[in-house]
Amino acid sequence: MALVVHKYGGTSMGSVERIQNVARRVAKWVNAGHQVVVVPSAMSGETNRLLGLAKEINANCADMSPREMDMIASTGEQVSVGLLAIALQAIGTPAVSYTGWQVPVRTNSAFMKARIESIDGVKVKKDLDAGRVVIITGFQGVDPNNNITTLGRGGSDTSAVAVAAAIKADECLIYTDVDGVYTTDPRVVGNARRMDKITFEEMLEMASLGSKVLQIRSVEFAGKYQVKTRVLSSLTDPDMDINIEANSGTLITFEEDENMEKAVISGIAFSRDEAKITLNQVPDMPGVAFNILGPIAAANIDVDMIIQNQSKNGTTDFSFTVNRAEYNKTMELINSTVAPAVGAASVDGNDKVAKVSAVGIGMRSHVGVASKMFDTLSHAGINIQMISTSEIKISVIIEDKFMELAVRELHQAFDLENEVSTDAV
Repeated sequence: MALVVHKYGGTSMGSVERIQNVARRVAKWVNAGHQVVVVPSAMSGETNRLLGLAKEINANCADMSPREMDMIASTGEQVSVGLLAIALQAIGTPAVSYTGWQVPVRTNSAFMKARIESIDGVKVKKDLDAGRVVIITGFQGVDPNNNITTLGRGGSDTSAVAVAAAIKADECLIYTDVDGVYTTDPRVVGNARRMDKITFEEMLEMASLGSKVLQIRSVEFAGKYQVKTRVLSSLTDPDMDINIEANSGTLITFEEDENMEKAVISGIAFSRDEAKITLNQVPDMPGVAFNILGPIAAANIDVDMIIQNQSKNGTTDFSFTVNRAEYNKTMELINSTVAPAVGAASVDGNDKVAKVSAVGIGMRSHVGVASKMFDTLSHAGINIQMISTSEIKISVIIEDKFMELAVRELHQAFDLENEVSTDAV
């Protein structure tokens, strides 16, 4: 018998029929002797509908109270847990539902983007020992002043992993509308391969680089508390053999020594939402980087890749990337304040770039990954504008029109369509 947490997204909870399918799946696990905690999202589209009502009343989002927005947004999950509990009870499986504040899931007071601080698992374990399925609202908690808080969009993944950590679950199963984590997006590369296993470190890089399978905070949480997490499909037959289901999808787990000699590259990640900004001929002196990036950070703009060229004639070019949605705001700040303050000769901006990355822990024990990546892009006629590296990742900025070509060429070059690639590179 195992203690497992199931998480179901909005699509899985999108209708009465789908909720009943979730109930059948959960009951199957219970009947096989497992203890089950379920963390569901709101029904698909419900949170947007609720927040849309608030915007009908007050079109100026900036004037709306974050506390009240959390009060509104949290109700979608409350409906989901109640409906799922009723669906389980209807097929003879004892179940009880709880909101975040009833567990309680304690958070800080950062409304609409709260962080989990602790979870009390006593009540949950008592119900499990009594033979009940425990259903807990995802996405929400309660602050020190007993206000309802939400964790930000996608927070149900984080809730599920946090609950799993708190009750020391054997595994957290994230049921989604995809059947696992792929070597890259199958819509771009038709022969992309679903991975049976990936490390937390690799998954975190993939998530931060554009893979939308899991929310980044949930991967961080799983890695920090060493919660084995499995991504699998909720669209399969809910009555499928439990042994097959329990080993399906992709397991995100701890790094093992044997993995170091397996695939050099695990996947190719990419992001279209990039923009590049360059300050030309900036005086090369101590503090210039802070004088450029300090005001950007103060404006709550995240900077990703950064390159400062070698000094020439006492000046340097300073380039960085931001999310494309922040491009206009950043350019306005740079042109109006930062560039004049640091004495830049000119400013160039480009919001038609993309980031493509090769990810794999095998980089630690294999040489030549970067040269193979650059050679592949060169032969495809793709110019590299910026490069960033870490122990297990190499990222490049290229023109966005070449992004899909780059992904396909790199996927083929590193032989990712095959189960294991251990060839020297």
